[in-house]
Amino acid sequence: MQWLLLFITFVVMAVLQRLARSFGAPPPEAQATLALGCVTLAATLMGVIAQWLRVPRIVGYLIAGFVAGPAWLRIVREPELQALSVISTGALALIAFAAGSELTIDALRAPPRRAALLRIVTGAMALPFAAVVFVVLTISPWFPLTAHQPFRDALVVALALGAMATVSSPTLTWAVITETDATGGGPLSRSTLDVTVLQDLIAVLLLIVILAVASPLASSGAVTPGIATQTAVIFAGSIVAGVALAFALAQYLRAIRGSLPLVFVILAFVIAQAVRLLGLDAVLIALAAGCTLRYAAPDQSARVRGELKRCAIPVYVVFFALAGSNLQLAALGEMWPWALLLAGLRITGLWGGLRLAGGAGREGSATWTTYGWLGLISQGGLAVTLAAVLRRAFPEWNVSLQALLVAMIGVHQLAGPICFQWVLRRGGEITEEVEVEQSSSGVFAGDSGGGRV
Repeated sequence: MQWLLLFITFVVMAVLQRLARSFGAPPPEAQATLALGCVTLAATLMGVIAQWLRVPRIVGYLIAGFVAGPAWLRIVREPELQALSVISTGALALIAFAAGSELTIDALRAPPRRAALLRIVTGAMALPFAAVVFVVLTISPWFPLTAHQPFRDALVVALALGAMATVSSPTLTWAVITETDATGGGPLSRSTLDVTVLQDLIAVLLLIVILAVASPLASSGAVTPGIATQTAVIFAGSIVAGVALAFALAQYLRAIRGSLPLVFVILAFVIAQAVRLLGLDAVLIALAAGCTLRYAAPDQSARVRGELKRCAIPVYVVFFALAGSNLQLAALGEMWPWALLLAGLRITGLWGGLRLAGGAGREGSATWTTYGWLGLISQGGLAVTLAAVLRRAFPEWNVSLQALLVAMIGVHQLAGPICFQWVLRRGGEITEEVEVEQSSSGVFAGDSGGGRV
């Protein structure tokens, strides 16, 4: 019945969009509103089907958006996605804000736990970086971006691709934890979230260093002048803006005792406009804001966390449906061998890096030591921003480089949540009772409680 409803939904979506376009040229806002309503309805149904198939619902949201998007049925088109980009950015900011509000420094206070966490982060970043750099340099005469290029340019490209291999996704990690009702305080979910946040912060610093080294290292004209300074200003400004936003939000929350969803809408709008007008990064702003609010106003942060968990599923539906519509897997048509090679090198590096980290089992369980690397596969959000930065940094390879990176991110974005859910189930942080309870709920009734942790 759900498959039939999904098919009927796509048919009705196509008919409505065709009727809307046949009566002249309706305002872009009207088309975008119709597209948003249609794609979120289809994503909700696909999420229920995905849950029945024992995969994360967010994967169903992504697939529904991809099917309805420009890459396939074209029910949602590029102009409408551009009009909805503010909503997509705002939803991403709320997810990252929720993830940031769960971060604590407890893991860094105890020396044994801190040492284990730092070993995991080092292993998860060092080996993927080294593997990608080494292989790209080895095959540089045949690699599309480095063929017929001098060795120093090939080295710059290899270092940039290696930095991208170190990026993970705390937003996808937190989305899987909440929508599957995983035990948020368990060793797997807690450690994976901490590691992904540290990975992203270190990856940003690593990319800035690589861009600074690239200017004197590469041939003349290969690197945009001053790109390292611009990137550092963008990311530092994002963190500062997040901290300032947290203090302002704390003052409002002390005065506002009413419904919090309106506050979340305003917060999402403010971050989305900061991204659009100032070029800042939504993930870093929201992570910094959530973490700062937890320590600047603990009582208000606890109230916000509870409400964010209650409202999580609608936010996930909107964001991941639009993210699926923006998936550009068509780039795999030309670049698929190289994108899959880079994805394979990154995944292999994660597996080997955590094996070599040693002592990771002290972090909580043997399951983390053996399978924890599967929880770090996801990419998205910040990785897309870094891909855009690299496009501006290397004008000679800009379009080809970004197409390759976006294709690689798309592969990780689809495979990562499935792998992470499997790890959580393997570690006992998703119980069969929870899955049965979720599956027995209705399409919308079940969503209302899907954000509990």
